[in-house]
Amino acid sequence: MNRELMKEGEMMKKIGSLLMMCVLIFALAACTATKDSGAEPEKKSSTAKEDGKVLYMNNGAEPTSFDPPIGFDSYSWNMLNNLMEGLTRLGKSDEPEGAMAEKWDISEDKKVYTFHLRKDAKWSNGDDVKASDFVFAWKRLLDPKTGSPAAFLGYFIQGGEEFNTGKGSADQVGVKALDDKTFEVTLKSPQAYFLSVVSNPAFFPINEKVATKNPKWFTEADSFVANGPFKLTQWKHNSNLVMERNDQYWDAENVKLDKVKWAIVENTNTEYQMYQNGELDVSEIPSDLSEKLLKDGDVHIEDQAGTYFYRFNLDKEPFQNKNIRKAFAMAVDQDQIVNFVTKNKEKPARGFVSYGFKDADGKDFRKTGGDLLKTDGKEAKALLKKGMKEEGYKKLPAITLTYSTDDTHKKIAEALQQMFKENLGVDVKLANMEWNVFQEEQKALKFQLSRSSFLADYADPINFLESFQTGHSMNRTAWSNKEYDELIKQAMNETDNKKRFELMYKAEGILFDEMPIIPIHFYNYVFLIKDNVSGIVRHPVGYLDLKWADKQ
Repeated sequence: MNRELMKEGEMMKKIGSLLMMCVLIFALAACTATKDSGAEPEKKSSTAKEDGKVLYMNNGAEPTSFDPPIGFDSYSWNMLNNLMEGLTRLGKSDEPEGAMAEKWDISEDKKVYTFHLRKDAKWSNGDDVKASDFVFAWKRLLDPKTGSPAAFLGYFIQGGEEFNTGKGSADQVGVKALDDKTFEVTLKSPQAYFLSVVSNPAFFPINEKVATKNPKWFTEADSFVANGPFKLTQWKHNSNLVMERNDQYWDAENVKLDKVKWAIVENTNTEYQMYQNGELDVSEIPSDLSEKLLKDGDVHIEDQAGTYFYRFNLDKEPFQNKNIRKAFAMAVDQDQIVNFVTKNKEKPARGFVSYGFKDADGKDFRKTGGDLLKTDGKEAKALLKKGMKEEGYKKLPAITLTYSTDDTHKKIAEALQQMFKENLGVDVKLANMEWNVFQEEQKALKFQLSRSSFLADYADPINFLESFQTGHSMNRTAWSNKEYDELIKQAMNETDNKKRFELMYKAEGILFDEMPIIPIHFYNYVFLIKDNVSGIVRHPVGYLDLKWADKQ
């Protein structure tokens, strides 16, 4: 996600404040092109009767893209998850269940999956969803020409990594259509989480016929072709978006909402005001009001697998130096940030993998891995001095901290600015920019120090740790470590679960010894919801799901 929330792509994954939701989200880990809000929100009272059951939501930013392999962030995939559907879908219990595929067969060596598509699986234009649509979509995800930041999610497919890195061809990728309704996938090695991974939007099918005729099919409502619970009927860019129940969907009879109307508003205070005014059914809560609202007891809090963090850029002075990076990381007080800045009962992060993942002994990964970073102003100052001496700095180069436009991101950035001043005596400048621009600039390694989020794309710690491999699309730090890369590679192919977790614990230790990041907090979902709304599913790992949502 890099689920960046916030899962930037926030999450990035997983970004914003779902961000995963962001969340999707996010966040895992998670701003809009408009300053505070989009167009005037529609008043519900005048439209409710004629529209039937209408849910009013806010997305927090213009989607980066509705092209499944490109929109790798919670702002895109939270929405896309309701317009489209893969072979499996995460159910109400967060476990994968049959979706486009009604059943599947698994070979004895657990490397070959044969999916049988539903006969009534159709696109919103009436076309059959075919096995060839999956072949087309998955090869496109992995095609280096597509430039998908999510391509690494397909590396467990035989020939997937080779094709994506230019060492193999599309013909060698282990996916094929046995007939119109039978799709076969061959994996490099058995993957316990495979059925969960393929519920991810990166693996959604694409209508080959439509995409061949119009390669920009995903950019506007009138050309968008859906295969999920809802179809896209209106999209005023940077303003609002409307989804309607998709009557062609195989399970349409269980979709209770007639419409979902999305505002695109970046400011949490504005969002909350709209909620108070009856213009939204769901809202995040502004940090200024969190104490009061949490005390009142109306706030809903749910788990989310993802991490809010900052990235150093090792290609920009002074962060090529490990001791300087460690100094800045140790100057940060995560407890202060969650207690006095965000104030949404988040857990402070002193590792990268979030809570919620059991190792081979049934113990929580984060608890076993422990705290890999401490707050220590005195040691931070000593490390800064040491690093400056190593680099021959009499004066530290000017440092700019960059974040994407959002009131919470701003407050965290200001808190960090103050901590760097108090604990290191360093003046850091702040800069902000709109989400879509920010994301592109971060990918291009334009920033010295910048906010990020990661929201898990599938339920395994390796998903967190694979992001920091050399040259990985989610790395965005210019950090590279051969031992780390080798440990991740081994962990991905290790069949002994105990050994696999040992490799991951060791890898996370190296990450924090080198410190290309500063973790801030682990994500949760904190939100308000109207009493007459039910059935919205926010998966701890995965994206917002409105399939079962209802409104009285």
